[in-house]
Amino acid sequence: MSRLWVIMPAYNEENGITATLEALAGQQNGDFTLVVVDNNSTDLTAKVVREFAESHPRMRIEVIDEPQKGTGAAADTGMRHAIAAGGERLARTDADCLPAPDWTARVDAAFDTGLRLVSGQLIPRTDEGVRWIDRQIIRTALEVASTFGKFRPGNRDPRYLGQYVMTPGCNMAITAELYEAAGGFPRTAIEDLHEDRALVNAVRMLTTDYGLRRDVRVYGSNRRVRAWGVRKTLAWYADHRYKPEMVDIR
Repeated sequence: MSRLWVIMPAYNEENGITATLEALAGQQNGDFTLVVVDNNSTDLTAKVVREFAESHPRMRIEVIDEPQKGTGAAADTGMRHAIAAGGERLARTDADCLPAPDWTARVDAAFDTGLRLVSGQLIPRTDEGVRWIDRQIIRTALEVASTFGKFRPGNRDPRYLGQYVMTPGCNMAITAELYEAAGGFPRTAIEDLHEDRALVNAVRMLTTDYGLRRDVRVYGSNRRVRAWGVRKTLAWYADHRYKPEMVDIR
């Protein structure tokens, strides 16, 4: 049984999840178990994953269900499933992301340095028809948000043991023992709370064994930019100042 488990929440991703699965199948370090958490999809997401698993028998792939709406709920279910099965190191990505070929190897290397929570670098995908300038704006905004987060009032508290580190939910990893000690991802819907920020701040109450590793790279989807435009997308990520009727863009 591998020490590293990769958790992937998925909702109505039948058209795009194969690319993510292929990116994981192509990892330089294939010693991990993948858990896809079907978050009550109404399409063929689970079927696509199971068919992929059948055609890639050397990969360890499990599909489980979480009917409660939300990336927080689905990710938490997957994390706790992995822990119950003996997983010691837990990594998360999303079903619209492309982990770099050395992603799992870099995650393990980061853990080997003593980190208990690893924050990776999120880079915009280039294959979704979004303009170069819009991708650069988003990438710059992520860097600005990472810096601003250190001074954001909601991330400042005398009880925190270390500085805030922005940790995207689609590119992070945490030890099983720290995940449980911190209480895990809040079981919330994506429009209610940034569950990744909540988990990081819970970790900051417990330890300073966390940090950013820019060599842990995941390429994230720009489909919100394509659907909403740059301004509204940035407002969405800025504490949901833009609240669309349809959150789950496909």
